[in-house]
Amino acid sequence: MPSPVAMAKLLLYIVFATSILLSASAKKSGDVKELQIGVKYKPETCSIQAHKGDRIKVHYRGTLTDGKVFDSSYERGDPIEFELGSGQVIKGWDQGLLGMCVGEKRKLKIPSKLGYGDQGSPPTIPGGATLIFETELVAVNGEPSVGDSDL
Repeated sequence: MPSPVAMAKLLLYIVFATSILLSASAKKSGDVKELQIGVKYKPETCSIQAHKGDRIKVHYRGTLTDGKVFDSSYERGDPIEFELGSGQVIKGWDQGLLGMCVGEKRKLKIPSKLGYGDQGSPPTIPGGATLIFETELVAVNGEPSVGDSDL
């Protein structure tokens, strides 16, 4: 039987190793606790911005933190249209698209609490999932960006 000191050292080693593994897996997973907004492209001129109550059109690609795409309007060629700030979409979108310029592109990292929560959206989005959206604001109140006649 090992001595009490040897047992204590072994226990400390196990706790230390476990904490390193847990820390590494949390960082690797890409989960976030608060909404993160990254501006990927902003037009030189911003004549039209999205405000609460505006009817907006957005192209998007939604992925999980492992990179798996769960939905994309780009593949369908059909942007989503909704009233911003009215609860028609997840809270992360209602918050993350405010002030966006027509033609602007943003990457949103949305924590579970501003997405689908602990219940998720089976079968594609597991409970507690952080969601990553690449978004592009196509139009606000029917007004596309200047020179965008294809919309």
